[in-house]
Amino acid sequence: MDKLDLKKDLAPLYAPKNTDWELIEVPAMNFLMVDGKGDPNTATDYRDAVAALYGVSYALKFMSKQRLGKDYGVAPLEGLWWAEDPAAFENARKSEYQWTMMIMQPEWITETMVSEAVAATAARKESPALSKVRFERYDEGRSLQLLHVGSYDDEAPKLKYLHAEFMPLHHLTFNGHHHEIYLSDSRKTASSKLKTIVRQPVRKL
Repeated sequence: MDKLDLKKDLAPLYAPKNTDWELIEVPAMNFLMVDGKGDPNTATDYRDAVAALYGVSYALKFMSKQRLGKDYGVAPLEGLWWAEDPAAFENARKSEYQWTMMIMQPEWITETMVSEAVAATAARKESPALSKVRFERYDEGRSLQLLHVGSYDDEAPKLKYLHAEFMPLHHLTFNGHHHEIYLSDSRKTASSKLKTIVRQPVRKL
């Protein structure tokens, strides 16, 4: 059985090499999502959300392999981030963060499969955020994107440049939440070597 590599098949979206801002078109895709708020380093809700997303994602992977004969690697964790004051990101005021954590799913995964996977995950292990997991199609469209290598906190200068200089220079404005895709496991990778895709949906002024 061949194993689908979602990151390889969607390389412009999940394996970019550009470290400067680049304009791309992001197609609509299906995601498992959980909403929350607070500092991701300390909020219990954040840890619970991530655990629930991975639990259901792996249940879906095994279900797909056994029932449909389609195997694939689970996609990386992603996050949509926002705050009442956008400067919270430039100044790393993490307690003000609101977020939607999510994991992209292959096109053949259905709502019925997700419901079954949530129930199967709940039967194996108690997970407080399972009741918050939803299956949703997300259409981001035109976006600016780059690959950031280094600490998450080191993104701030790049975001400040994006917001204050790059977007105004190119007559662009915000058209959705700040988006991050985590290509590295922060528990096993030195902060200086973390790889994160940073994305901002935009539209013409």
